[in-house]
Amino acid sequence: MSAPKVILVDDDAEVLEAWRLTLELDGFEVVAKRSGDAALALLNRDSAAVIVSDVRMPGRDGFGLLSAVTAIDAEIPVVLITGHADVPMAVKAIRDGAWDFVEKPADPILLIETVRRASEYRRLIIENRSLRAGVTPEDPWAARLVGNSPAIAKLRGRLTLLADADTDVLLFGETGTGKEVAARALHDLGQRRGGRFVAVNCGAIPETMIESELFGHEAGAFTGARERRIGKIEHASGGTLFLDEIESMPMAAQVRLLRALQERRIERLGSNREIAVDIRIVAATKVDLATLAKSGGFREDLVYRLNVVTLRLPPLRDRREDIPMLFRHFLALAAARVGRSAPPLGRDLLQRLSRQDWPGNVRELRNAAERSLLGMDEEFEDAAVAAPGGVERTLEEEIALAEAEAIGAALKRHGGRIGVTAAALGITRKTLYLKMRRYALGGSAALAD
Repeated sequence: MSAPKVILVDDDAEVLEAWRLTLELDGFEVVAKRSGDAALALLNRDSAAVIVSDVRMPGRDGFGLLSAVTAIDAEIPVVLITGHADVPMAVKAIRDGAWDFVEKPADPILLIETVRRASEYRRLIIENRSLRAGVTPEDPWAARLVGNSPAIAKLRGRLTLLADADTDVLLFGETGTGKEVAARALHDLGQRRGGRFVAVNCGAIPETMIESELFGHEAGAFTGARERRIGKIEHASGGTLFLDEIESMPMAAQVRLLRALQERRIERLGSNREIAVDIRIVAATKVDLATLAKSGGFREDLVYRLNVVTLRLPPLRDRREDIPMLFRHFLALAAARVGRSAPPLGRDLLQRLSRQDWPGNVRELRNAAERSLLGMDEEFEDAAVAAPGGVERTLEEEIALAEAEAIGAALKRHGGRIGVTAAALGITRKTLYLKMRRYALGGSAALAD
């Protein structure tokens, strides 16, 4: 049985009804229960549920309920409603696995926002588990291009269609989005899997050497050419040639490459003999080649020749729901490589990862996972439990710290524009100004748009 989205637990019928109406008016599906045992009867490991429970109840109290829910599934969020005297216990409960706590009398806006964040977290947990369960040898594309977002699912579908088509492909995406991973998947899961996959980084080869690297040369073709050398294009015959950062290729080499692509024939430097090559070209670029061609930085005819099929690889900020799963994936790979066990990941860490923009995309996330495994990334150390010097923060200090961090991140994300930032945070301009003054945020960087 799949549980309701929110399960409310309190032995006080009037309070229970008030909470229920508050959440239902905001669109949540709610079931109200008078005891922890009644709530537990609705739960299993696949429940898409958030638990909101009072702490002080007869029989199984809120802490007992938390312990029982954790035994069923530690990733079911439990929000505790506490009286002021229970705050120290609630802080301890969070350390023991509770999602969050709200002080009585519960502020409706705070309660709704807390439950909304918890519900989104639970949704992502269930989706990621479902995808991991589906990554089998019969589903190799999901193993290569990890994620469950609409953007990555669409990309996998298009790559699957192209794998056996033997059509040249242009991959367009920002640095670190996985263009070489996609190119290798096209080769390894397509009809050319029996041939070689030859990768050439056009931006890493000196201009004076790139034609020799691509086309090869005969002995004596130029000073220092003591023996014949087979070029990358000829070496890839029967398989796939991956041209990464093709926007960096010099113009002279572009002329020769265009003819090779049109004719599927090459000549080594210093030779007059044409050699037939059977290759599939997969090129990758982080810039718009058509725009580059208009400014004279790339041959327009080569753009048309490469642009048979163009696939856009989404940046990580457009597929944030994939970040927890990707981080776990990279952490497991790194752990296996160094012979360690991957550590459990806390809710706060996964939330923090999902909020970041990751300008280096999947590559940056993978590096962060490896540093995290080695204990070398202070950015992801959980400093929220204790303040510097080991002094425990009060509840008010904890809330202020989190609020200041959220507002500062939103201001940065929206370029310091007050109106846009306030709208994104769901507060008024006046409220945002007051909070910025309280936390000394913004300064000259804030713009009154």
